[in-house]
Amino acid sequence: MEGALAIAVVSCNLLLLLGLSHSLPLCTNSWAPSRLNTSLTFCPYNETSCCNSTEDLQLQKQFQAMNISDLPCASVLKSILCARCDPYSAELYTVDSSTRPVPVLCNSSVALNSSQSSQQVNNFCSNVWDTCQNVSIVNSPFAPPLQVQGALPVNSNVSKLTDTWQSKTDFCNAFGGASSAGSVCFAGEPVTVNNSEVPSPPHGLCLEKIGNGSYLSMYAHPDGSNRAFFSNQEGKIWLATIPEEGSGGTLGLDESNPFIDLTDEVHYDTLFGMMSIAFHPKFAQNGRFFASFNCDKVKWPECTGRCACNSDVKCDPSKLGTDNGAQPCQFHTVVVEYTANGTAAQPSLATSAKPSEVRRIFTMGLPFTSQHGGQILFGPDDGYLYFMMGDGGGGGDPYNFSQNKKSLLGKIMRLNVDNIPSAADINKLGLWGNYSIPKDNPFSEDTDLQPEIWALGLRNPWRCSFDSERPSYFTCGDTGEDLYEEIDVITKGGNYGWRVYEGPYPFNPTQTPGGNTSVNSISPIFPVLGYNHSEVNKNEGSASITGGYFYRSKTDPCMYGRYLYGDLYAGAIWAAIENPGNSGSFNASKIPFGCAHDTPIQCNSVPQSTLPALGYLYSFGEDNSKDIFILASKGVYRVVRPSRCNYTCSKENVTSVASPGPAATPRSYASRLSNPYNNLVLLVTSLSQFLLLFV
Repeated sequence: MEGALAIAVVSCNLLLLLGLSHSLPLCTNSWAPSRLNTSLTFCPYNETSCCNSTEDLQLQKQFQAMNISDLPCASVLKSILCARCDPYSAELYTVDSSTRPVPVLCNSSVALNSSQSSQQVNNFCSNVWDTCQNVSIVNSPFAPPLQVQGALPVNSNVSKLTDTWQSKTDFCNAFGGASSAGSVCFAGEPVTVNNSEVPSPPHGLCLEKIGNGSYLSMYAHPDGSNRAFFSNQEGKIWLATIPEEGSGGTLGLDESNPFIDLTDEVHYDTLFGMMSIAFHPKFAQNGRFFASFNCDKVKWPECTGRCACNSDVKCDPSKLGTDNGAQPCQFHTVVVEYTANGTAAQPSLATSAKPSEVRRIFTMGLPFTSQHGGQILFGPDDGYLYFMMGDGGGGGDPYNFSQNKKSLLGKIMRLNVDNIPSAADINKLGLWGNYSIPKDNPFSEDTDLQPEIWALGLRNPWRCSFDSERPSYFTCGDTGEDLYEEIDVITKGGNYGWRVYEGPYPFNPTQTPGGNTSVNSISPIFPVLGYNHSEVNKNEGSASITGGYFYRSKTDPCMYGRYLYGDLYAGAIWAAIENPGNSGSFNASKIPFGCAHDTPIQCNSVPQSTLPALGYLYSFGEDNSKDIFILASKGVYRVVRPSRCNYTCSKENVTSVASPGPAATPRSYASRLSNPYNNLVLLVTSLSQFLLLFV
């Protein structure tokens, strides 16, 4: 790569090819590939594809209009046109997928990726030139994309490669490229990645207990410091200091002094409460943060809003009956904005916040008393607020809300809370509150969708996260009904199947007052990971998945890159590795775990066992050093160095155990591009805190 970039014209073109990568099968419109009921007629795809039959026919007509008389060249051009249908087309068209006429052609001028054979990679761009250079092509896709060196003026819609390019080198500088760590190039046939041996799972996960409290959510302080916010289900949020790993310190959290107390507004019960918190990415400057919780309109007058069961989705609340003694829409899910402004010299220094609402972002009445999700988090690249909503309960989603594109139940929403229309501009206000709709939400391509919707077909998403190194990996745990718990990689407009499917299994509801969705009418995206209920609790069958994080800390190098998740009831933890890389295919292993011999707080043990008793595994958390935490009913645990539990990890440098805790893992290039002022903000914040010591 470096040698090629040394040449000016190659540098110009290759920089265009180094677009931000998705690193998993994805189409040029950012949607996931669809499952095909029948094979495409023109293009060679029969299982999943980024084209449907209509698009396949359009490509065939485009090919026929090129009027290519030379059969070998025609075959090459057909394969190139059909690359639009490849499940990896988002990677193949890495410059501008809406205007780039051809995929990135594998070119030997750049270093090769082992996932594609060297023979294919070395030859394809050169083969295109050798095969088609003197063939006349009507409306050739190889017209110069830019005024670049080597391109010749074209005055006709019929041209040969030699009419528009001075040489093979110039041609491949413009259209060639190579596979890299997060992208692929086109070698003339559908993209495949070689199977590789699945790495052996780590010997164990070592934990230290640093807190005794029971918390539902954790959010790293946006200022990049060693602080984090913790919240409980009752409605309190605390600001805590996290000790260095191995220092012997405990969580610096004063239960008697919460950052904010919202217990008067929050309705707390087994299935209700404060579900999540989210702090604006620029909280250190603007003081904005958000809480997602449930309220009871009988007890709190401010708990009022439109019912999720309404005429838009052909649902009559008066016919729902009661649920555990509650009337339909007695309970609401709300997202509320608060502020820390005015409580300190600057928000980054605030240790408390105002309990009064700044604005109500979202309010929706719930038809039943379960499965209402409630997590909120900001996208690391786009800055939008993602809001996870369950199907509303009722057992088997009887009203089929999850598949109803006009309902927000069973959906993941994506909202813009930075561009909030004024109350006077009522036509621009969101139907359910104070937000605006990102223009690239999938409704712009699927007009049947409510504009808030990012993904659909979920039962009760419980704990989602973005991979800090690959933000396009947006991963959610989705709790099952009777049989299966699942982990999904969420993509724009993705339909995750519920209640047509429960995980990979067809689901047959016992009641269907809201009608059914036929199997053939959807293209479900099946889970990348999951387990049957019987696998974790053979006696009771109880299971409820808790989604986690990709492990990106340097603390346990043998766990690095694996996705950690668990089960609420079973206290079980899994570690999954993507194999092959960039495939979206995962292999998981249940991981044994233990408590460090020098844990700051003694771990309670499972009876007749040395294993730590976590209790209920509510959530996972991640701090600014990318260390992973487990939030359980028995306390707060952190993943630490394997040697502290006598687990063997060949990658761990045991001689450096006395060194300070790990530095924060650098964020991805894409993330840094999205906010180029992060480092400056952190520097100014740290300097301000230092100067205040002398005031």
